[in-house]
Amino acid sequence: MKIIIPNWPAPKNVKAFASTRVGGFSTGSYQGLNLGAHVGDDWSLVEKNRDWLALQVSMPNAPVWLNQTHSTVVAQINEPTLDVLDADGVFTSSQHVVCSAMTADCLPVLLTNTQGTQVAAVHAGWRGLANGIVENALELFSGEVIAWLGPAIGPQAFEVGDDVLQAFVDFDSQARHAFLPRDISGKWFADMSKLATQRLNKAGVTQVFDSGLCTFQDSDSFYSYRRDGVTGRQATFIWIEG
Repeated sequence: MKIIIPNWPAPKNVKAFASTRVGGFSTGSYQGLNLGAHVGDDWSLVEKNRDWLALQVSMPNAPVWLNQTHSTVVAQINEPTLDVLDADGVFTSSQHVVCSAMTADCLPVLLTNTQGTQVAAVHAGWRGLANGIVENALELFSGEVIAWLGPAIGPQAFEVGDDVLQAFVDFDSQARHAFLPRDISGKWFADMSKLATQRLNKAGVTQVFDSGLCTFQDSDSFYSYRRDGVTGRQATFIWIEG
């Protein structure tokens, strides 16, 4: 098994990590530690992967899993639940609630206040990011917040059209600096980490730490929807220890 530990100065009682595809029991297109139950993999293997991961990293409870639809909904949870929630982010101020965000190119954003009393995991695809999911999550926090940006499709691989550029520039003209023109008219390479950092900074979060890891380029470590189409999902987790 291989996990990514965030390179951020989170309070000691805040635990966080990102999974990879290394290890696990899934086979074929889902080879490895696939955590996605909605991608066509054998459910019994996904369940085995999830249980095995929770055991390996000593999670206090099973993670809160989300039915992610690129919305801007952030669920507030006070206690662990086995229900799959219709949201693209989960926030808690309770101990032992494991927040999660599944990805296979989209950007996972972890948030904690500096007191270590509030945490959130956010699934930020370009639509959710442009429409304000990060800001919605931040509205639930009190005090100073720090952020970690997990593995996502990198700026050399995420090709988008004019519509995506316009969605961000309409909110903040500075967003144009996160796009590099391709040699094809109307096509751009988008830097999701830079776009997220801009949104976080604008909302008052000055401490943003980036993993710098590209899911598209590292096929040994990560699932990538853009690269493979039919593929699994990794996830990023955060919780408050007792």
